Amino acid sequence: MDLKHIPLSQLKVSPLNMRHARKAPDISDILPSIRAKGVQQPLLVRKNGKGYEIIAGRRRYFCLKTLAEEGAKEGKDIEPVPCAVMADGDNAAALEASLIENVARLAPDEMTRFETFARLASEGRGAKEIATTFGVTEIMVKRSLALGNLLPEIREAFRNEDIDPDTIRHLTLASETQQSEWLHLFQNPNERAPRGRQLKHWLFGGEIKLKTALFPLETYQGEIVTDLFGEGGLFADTDQFWKLQNAAIAERREALLKAGWDDVIVLDPGTYFASWDHVETPKKDAGRIYVEVRSNGEVMFHKGFITRKEHDKRLRQRAGESSSDNKPSARSELTQVAQNYVELHRHAAVRAALIGHQQLALRVMAAHAISGSSLWQTRAEPQKADKAGTAKSLQEAKTQAVFERERTEVLKLLGLPEDRIPVTRSTGLDTEIGAVLVTLIKLSDADVLRVLTFVMAETLAAGTNLIEQIGIHLKIDMADHWEAEDSFFDLLRDKAALNEILAEVAGRETANAHVSATAKVQKQVIRERLASKEREKNGKWLPRYLKFPFAAYTKAGAGRISENAALAQRNSG
Repeated sequence: MDLKHIPLSQLKVSPLNMRHARKAPDISDILPSIRAKGVQQPLLVRKNGKGYEIIAGRRRYFCLKTLAEEGAKEGKDIEPVPCAVMADGDNAAALEASLIENVARLAPDEMTRFETFARLASEGRGAKEIATTFGVTEIMVKRSLALGNLLPEIREAFRNEDIDPDTIRHLTLASETQQSEWLHLFQNPNERAPRGRQLKHWLFGGEIKLKTALFPLETYQGEIVTDLFGEGGLFADTDQFWKLQNAAIAERREALLKAGWDDVIVLDPGTYFASWDHVETPKKDAGRIYVEVRSNGEVMFHKGFITRKEHDKRLRQRAGESSSDNKPSARSELTQVAQNYVELHRHAAVRAALIGHQQLALRVMAAHAISGSSLWQTRAEPQKADKAGTAKSLQEAKTQAVFERERTEVLKLLGLPEDRIPVTRSTGLDTEIGAVLVTLIKLSDADVLRVLTFVMAETLAAGTNLIEQIGIHLKIDMADHWEAEDSFFDLLRDKAALNEILAEVAGRETANAHVSATAKVQKQVIRERLASKEREKNGKWLPRYLKFPFAAYTKAGAGRISENAALAQRNSG
């Protein structure tokens, strides 16, 4: 379910509404309340083409249509309607019951509701959380919280229904000075306080009074308009006023920054400071100042605030990080979109330049292979053994000793700790990859190639056709690296293959003599023949499994190893 405000023109009663009929319903009992306070319980609707159909809230809808007709005669537009939009699969009856239950928990008058919302906001609850709790829209919560901008006397008058909702909405946008002036008119029986549209014009009509100036009046060279008593003068030349006023704002901003404030943010003209979306934060805790500039020339400095989102982030940081990491991050002068623009153009320029610098590109590639990035994910081959005997055999192999010696030398070249195993760690951290690149730039081409060669060897995946291709290309003789051992024979199970191995080691006649023997017996004969002096004269024996190119002993083959060997042979043409 999604809560949103929808224009009345996009709403219509659903044929599925249980009270749907041609005859309009009787709304005399609820119309006065909605006329005075608006819709307090969202309509239950669902999407239908370009608009929405009402599942529950038909009488509220007809009330709004009546108010729209009344407003049209007076030149007023009705505001968008709070609605609960059903998602596919939502149960309308259950949702309606839930909404009724939630809204029933709210106090009927707006001032009591404001006090409830304000108390939750002071405890750290955001407008969205409060809206979800009570089953209303976020805009309704923000409008209610805006009552906090009013003077206590005005809030009390609104509670007593001496001020209408349309007037109170405009007063929530008024400055404290404007509210005081309006309250003086409101409380004086001989005066008439402006309301509704008149109040909007009174607040934002464009007249700029002399008392709003932040600059010395003698610096203004334009005409000043005064009444017959010479009181309450106005600036006639608004262009000159704003030139001087903006200069004064800039001067005060600089002074406040020098005084130690983390930042002084001048809001766009006409943008109101939403106090409910901010948390009071003193200067020592990197609080900032928000400068609100009204169209009537009035300037307000809201001192010691940060956004609620920043406040929550700081609380999370303090809960999960050490004190040295608790420094609040400075507000960026570039928006996310602007940062993206700058980043992409800088990237494009560097990428184009890198094409002409092959030696640097080689080092950048090596740095990526070692540390990884958001686009590079490299990791060392883990050489995971299925049996403890295999792991022990590999650990004691001559090839591993050669590899470990080279690792030590490469770590020295890179200036990394000797216990860093493996060398390749794809952290994706800019700081690490940058530090590695700085080191690589200082190395000779020969040393860079040595590092890159080791990293490639460390990240070479086992059990792939690439191993077969490289082994054939380098004409690797495994007899230089491997000797027959029990752990190898312990893993052999196929009798046909064992009989062929026996033929290689002891001759075909011996193999035929043991063709029906168990695998255990055949292995024992093979071991004995390999250990005999007669076998030593014929040179070191190497099984086909470990030769390059690879070969199996039977048509059944050796599973994925045979498949990789066949693929390597096809790739080699």
